[in-house]
Parts: sequence; C-alpha cells; structure tokens
Amino acid sequence: MNVYAPSIAAIRPDAPETIPVLDLAPLLANEPDAVPALGAALRDAFENVGFYFVVNHGVPQALIDAAFAAAKAFHDQPLEAKLALRLDRHNIGYMPLKSSTTRHSQLNANNRPNAVEAFFTKRDLPPDHPDIVAGLPFRGTNRWPRDLPGFKETVLEYQAAMESLGKALLPLYATALELPPAFFDAAFQDPSYTLRMAHYPPHDPDQDNEFGIAPHSDTSFMTLLAQNEVPGLSIRLPNGRWLDAPAMPGSILVNGGDLLRRWTNDRFLATPHRVINASGGERYAIPFFMDCGYEHEMACLPTCTDAANPPKYEPITYPAYMTWFRDLNYAKAIKPD
Repeated sequence: MNVYAPSIAAIRPDAPETIPVLDLAPLLANEPDAVPALGAALRDAFENVGFYFVVNHGVPQALIDAAFAAAKAFHDQPLEAKLALRLDRHNIGYMPLKSSTTRHSQLNANNRPNAVEAFFTKRDLPPDHPDIVAGLPFRGTNRWPRDLPGFKETVLEYQAAMESLGKALLPLYATALELPPAFFDAAFQDPSYTLRMAHYPPHDPDQDNEFGIAPHSDTSFMTLLAQNEVPGLSIRLPNGRWLDAPAMPGSILVNGGDLLRRWTNDRFLATPHRVINASGGERYAIPFFMDCGYEHEMACLPTCTDAANPPKYEPITYPAYMTWFRDLNYAKAIKPD
C-alpha cells in the first residue's frame, strides 16, 4: 500500500447516522463563547462522522446561485471549446467525461471511469508570479473560456468567499484539537485551493462499478460543498452504512480529507463518499478544496500523538501529496506538455 494513502477506518456499529449542523452566526458575530462551543461540536463531528453542515455562514445565496449557473454555462459549451482548455499538469482546466478513474481509494476495486466532467481553477496567479516563472507544480495560471461573459468574475468572487469562510473556520479546528485558536493561521496565510465545477450526466446506477465519482475520500484539509438541489451524494458512515446526504437549503456541507487525517494522525476522519446521479436529470456540483500553504510541512500535530500513539505518517507538503494523487487518478485526463 502506498504510504500516502491512509487506511479505511474500522467499522463502528455504534456510530451516529446523522450529519451534525453548526450554526456559524455566533462565530461571525464574534460572540465570546462561539469558538469553544463550535470547536467542541466540530471535534465530535470529525471523530464520529467526518462531515458537518454549516448554516448562517455569511456566503450570499445569490453568489452560490451564480456559481452554479457558471458551472452549467461552462459545461453547456461545445466539446471543442472545452477541450481547448484541457486539464494540465497543474490540475487546472477541463477534464473530459469518463477520463478519470478513482484508484486511490481502498473501499471499492475495479472502478469504471467516472461519469463526470469537470473544470478546475485555482488561485488566479499572474504570469509573472515567481512560482509560475519557476514552473512549480500546481502553481499554474488559470485558463478561461472565451465566450462566457462574467464567468471569470463569478468564479473569482466565489473562490474568495470560500477562502474567507474556510479561514473563519480554522479557529474551530484548532480548538477541536486542543490547540490555541490561532494555531493554523500561519499555515493558511496563503492557502492552496481548487474549485471543481463538475457536471454529472444521468447514468445507470445498476451498472457494476460505474459511478459519477466512485467511493473515495478527498485529498483536502477542508472541502466546502454548497448544497445541490439534485441529489446524488452519499457518505459511508463509520458503521459501514451509506447515508444519502440530505439537502439543507442555504447550508454548506463540509468534510475533511486525507491531508487532514494524516495531519491529525488518523484522529479526524476522512469519510469516504460517492456520487450516483440516478435523478434522470443533469447534476452540477462546485466543491472547493482548501489546503495549507504551498511550502508548509504537515507534521503530526502535538495533540495527536503520545508515547502510546506515535506518528503514523512522514511529514509531507501539499505539492508532494497532490503529485501522487494526480498521477494515480488523472493520468489519462491530462494534456501532454
């Protein structure tokens, strides 16, 4: 087994079967007890479920609606226009339908190519940025569709809103881990992030090992997923059962991925999930994956290890982990240099 991939958590028959809901109104109002109370709720969510909803999160619904509309507009373009922006080695650009296969998951073997197409963007760096000039992986320039007025502006506004929300949640993560509230501030001063504007055409749910996205855990420290009116997302609870994620209007679903779990020495869950679009209609999703700064080394957190529980993983950086993940899952989707 590759050392980058954490093992699937053992089945716990007594695990809860609901996704917790965190109301962020007290946090955004700077109420004095908000961080301790919400931090305790987040700890419970990540030690028992691996997902939680946030409500009263401060992201305007009009902006969320505009981002979904932008995703639909992109995928409504002719295939030729989308292929002109073919996915590159930085994981930026268009990934065609059924060109990715989930191989990093230990939960489901022999997966067929995923029935999804997606457009990826990252922080919008200028061409003369030192990282661009140096050719650092995952630090490329975004490439934008030519004939979609307002698309770039909507995407950048949505990314900024998600980054702001993600940073606002960091004190809760630190408190949940018995660390000072500002513990993660330096690591996330200039966070790495990716927006994935995905389109799931309807597909046959009875086809063996064919999914919109096969069962997997995310790579990220934090994934922020605005709610979708079309169902399809299911999560695998620690008790081994699959739970269809309920639609909560106005909420954002948050989960952690393998980098959060590594960093916490498997204390926090990276709960597997899948997408099956059996709705008969088109489904769109706009997950925002946020991670620490590019050069920050994620070593086992001090409150997640002791003499009886030594660190399970070597320290790692975001580009090192993402290189492994990209090469394993997206090799056929990437346009050669």
